[in-house]
Amino acid sequence: MKFKYTARTKSGELQMGFVEAVNQEAATNILGGHELFILSLASAEVVTWYDKVLNFFKRVKPQDLMVFTRQFATLMEADISLGDSLKNLFRQTRNPVLKEAIFEISSDVDAGLSLSQALERHSEIFSQFYISMVRSAEITGRMSEVIGFLADYIEKETSLISKVKNALIYPAVVISLLVIVAGIMIGFVFPQIKPIFEETGADVPMVTQVLLGIGTFVGQWWYAIILVLAVLIFLIIDYFKTLEGKTLFDELSLKVPVLGDLFTKVYVARFAESTSVLIKGGVPIAQALEISGHTIGSLVYMEAIHDIADSVREGVLLSQALEQKGEYFPPLVSQMVAVGESTGKLDNLLSRISVFYTKEVDDLLGNLVELIQPILMIVVGVAVGLLFAAVLLPIYSLVQQF
Repeated sequence: MKFKYTARTKSGELQMGFVEAVNQEAATNILGGHELFILSLASAEVVTWYDKVLNFFKRVKPQDLMVFTRQFATLMEADISLGDSLKNLFRQTRNPVLKEAIFEISSDVDAGLSLSQALERHSEIFSQFYISMVRSAEITGRMSEVIGFLADYIEKETSLISKVKNALIYPAVVISLLVIVAGIMIGFVFPQIKPIFEETGADVPMVTQVLLGIGTFVGQWWYAIILVLAVLIFLIIDYFKTLEGKTLFDELSLKVPVLGDLFTKVYVARFAESTSVLIKGGVPIAQALEISGHTIGSLVYMEAIHDIADSVREGVLLSQALEQKGEYFPPLVSQMVAVGESTGKLDNLLSRISVFYTKEVDDLLGNLVELIQPILMIVVGVAVGLLFAAVLLPIYSLVQQF
């Protein structure tokens, strides 16, 4: 199999390329033999569409991973051995895919592999950040503490994603219903009443003429419209899956009014939390920044954080490097990091930054949820009013003529 990797050399130079190996573990060993610190490693094999569908149904939900990690942290804090902890987790886990993965991880650990190596064989379940944290814990001997940090981190991430999804469900349902109703009115109702207006010769309001024209066009060319929309949606989705498309989408999302501010705060909170956890786990700052960049979820921020990591390697203070990226990191971040550097409590200050911006995200989401409902009521009211006016005004005109 062919694997695509991103790694750092001992001198800190970024290296990207492909490696041939039997499996991911073998690829890791090959790269490790060349003294490379792996940042990301993924299969470069072509995945068919039906494989994607099967993987979707076999995926492990974030909630399942959160419960697994919290239980794992509890067992490790109780000083239960790693092998016994994994066997207990296997018995307690309900998700069949995760249960099978835990069994294989437990078997690999019993066979002599380290926990990070065993987890790396299941990279579709455990992120690179997760694996890197476990690897750092093995080096520093702080396994129970790091697993506890991971449990807290995943819980925060799951809670944040859940809040965003819940905030978007209501407007998505309302807008979908509005589009369906408008489509039925324009595509089926208006074409039925058009002959009545043509026979009477009554004056038809402009809004009715426009909707009648749209209805006639949709009625005649509905199959072509569906085909064009399907092709267009496919091309857009396919483009945004490319590196260029993902970068463009991330850039646009940061420029959207209100939502751009929300995304910025989400990414800053993720950056601060993941970097804090990695530093507490004993990972050097530059490497912690590199790993953190891959956990943010934004290619724009990943590139910015990589630039910051390069600056830190050159001897620039982290606070100064963050200040140079002021378009991505608010001044408060660099100021608090500067305090952390001067007091020697950088990890604690980063954790406080994460708490602060997580609260900011919660407040902003709460305000958006409260604003969405009245705005939607106005939009829906105006749209429904236009639709009914387009029907009732001509009918009222006809009644006056008779």
